[in-house]
Amino acid sequence: MQDAPARSTAPNAVAPRVALVLGAAVWPGGAPSPTLARRARHAAALYLAGRVDAIIGCGGAGLHPPAEATVIADLCRAAGVPETALHRETRSTSTRQNLRNARPILQRLGAGTVVLVTDPYHAPRARLIARQEGIAACTDCPAWHAIGPRQWLRHLPREAVALSATLLRLR
Repeated sequence: MQDAPARSTAPNAVAPRVALVLGAAVWPGGAPSPTLARRARHAAALYLAGRVDAIIGCGGAGLHPPAEATVIADLCRAAGVPETALHRETRSTSTRQNLRNARPILQRLGAGTVVLVTDPYHAPRARLIARQEGIAACTDCPAWHAIGPRQWLRHLPREAVALSATLLRLR
């Protein structure tokens, strides 16, 4: 395991770059869904490469405990991210709530750059919601080829409808 890059603690240091990992399902027994695991792995890789300084896992408990944010933090820690860099937002059940509920954590951290970590098919809507919520953010997604064709076929139509609803502020 490689050492994490050094992080500045100087008072006039640049505002931290924060990865905001958007939640996805937790399966029975607390296992991460492939989507949740992929997003958490990607966030950990960003941290270990020195591209972000902290990670906020987002998502409350769904059908199966624990909270999505807890599973994200566990996966990141297992990948080598120190606990001090991990933060949890454990109440949300939607993308909009992920962003709203993470705002106090972002403010507490003094976040400069906010990097939304999600899947490519979800990224346009996530960026739009962030903008609607007053959060300046960019996205960094796992590679397209990391997602199977069945998942693409299932999620693309859903995201097209959801993006339209978000544009119209119906959702």
